[in-house]
Amino acid sequence: QVVFALNQTLLQQESLRAGSFQIPYTTEDLIKHYNCGDLSSIIFNHDTSQVPNFINATLPAHERITAQEIDSYFRQELIYKRNERMGRRVKDLLEEHPDKSFFFAFGAGHFMGNNTVIDVLRREGYEVEHTPAGQAV
Repeated sequence: QVVFALNQTLLQQESLRAGSFQIPYTTEDLIKHYNCGDLSSIIFNHDTSQVPNFINATLPAHERITAQEIDSYFRQELIYKRNERMGRRVKDLLEEHPDKSFFFAFGAGHFMGNNTVIDVLRREGYEVEHTPAGQAV
């Protein structure tokens, strides 16, 4: 699986460099949507937007299965579990110090896809609000 993932990553990078493959959104798009609090945008609703996408229709059946296994592993380990840990840490701090005020800042990756840090906190009963860029806290 590691060799397959490395090969697919290299092929994608070569395609990007050659201009035959394009990322559907730019870094500027991500920044704009993040600053506007538009976390429900199509950009932020792809579970695999934080990890390489190895699944494509041109792969032979056995390689497509390998790609799906890797995608599932990355989604679980790098996205869902990480966001659960981050959400629990925030919740624990809030519960351990109810008399204190906190400011938490996260990178955009913590808001992408499903099972985000915000989702974890909302499941725990917290209300989470976006503070737009330039607004005083």
